[in-house]
Amino acid sequence: MAVVAGQARARQARPPDGFRVVTLVISLAAPLALVAIVIIVAQQAAPAIHRFGFGFLTKQTWNPVKDQFGSLALIYGTVLTSFIALVLAVPVGVGVALFLVEPGLARVRGTIGLGIELLAAIPSVVYGIWGLYVLAPWLLVHVSQPLSQRFPNFPLFEGPARQTNILIAAVVLAVMVLPTLAAICREVIRAVPTGMREAGVALGSTWWETTWKIVLPAARPGIAGATILALGRALGETIAVTMLIGNRPEVQPSWLKPASSLAAAIANEFTEATGPIYPAALMECGLVLMGVTLIINILALLLVRSVAPETT
Repeated sequence: MAVVAGQARARQARPPDGFRVVTLVISLAAPLALVAIVIIVAQQAAPAIHRFGFGFLTKQTWNPVKDQFGSLALIYGTVLTSFIALVLAVPVGVGVALFLVEPGLARVRGTIGLGIELLAAIPSVVYGIWGLYVLAPWLLVHVSQPLSQRFPNFPLFEGPARQTNILIAAVVLAVMVLPTLAAICREVIRAVPTGMREAGVALGSTWWETTWKIVLPAARPGIAGATILALGRALGETIAVTMLIGNRPEVQPSWLKPASSLAAAIANEFTEATGPIYPAALMECGLVLMGVTLIINILALLLVRSVAPETT
């Protein structure tokens, strides 16, 4: 007992580890910076918060001339484009990851992997220019107009189709989040124990059955986490979406018509905002964007926990 007490006193008398102190301070910097940003944005948005209250989230009117602002249409455009982008990108990203993990064709896999990773290095404005001048005209002629003509009464494809619309913004967003999805899914699938694959093959499973029934269920929590990271990337994208979404703050079901997003509204209108209410409304849009991202991240965390295997 005396020895234990002596060791305890020695630990108490030992000066704090400098490395631990430094790492503690650095680790606290990120959450403190986040809190500071939220406080500053909330202070700047205070005039709009006091004037519009909760109605800022439920109204879609956006009229700077009359100082009437509501963010419902902007929230709708932000969430819808991100959702469509994930629907398009997740199957492609998981498929690319599966192909890159499988043995064989090393040169082909290396080339494809390098190409996917290089997509992450392309600036957003380049994606916007490519989408505006190359992809949007092609998509209008070969996809948007045929869909609106073939399904004129279907709400999602109601015409007339526009060149800048929700669909083209979502397609470009899908391309932008693909590197994040593919890279993380590749590492997650690669981490699945080889013994599980070999056991499936030994029992007579085909490659497809092994992948679908063994590999993907084992990698499901990691794939869900990769999807959430990609969603965060899509929600915050500004320049490319601003150039492609059409910047019309309206709530309408058709994917072939223009819309707007929170980030696009801030980027387009902040330099023109005058008076006390207009800049405050844009700052409140930034606050709402942070809130939407926080809510979706919390839901995503719950999703990841729900699909993760239970440990005993």
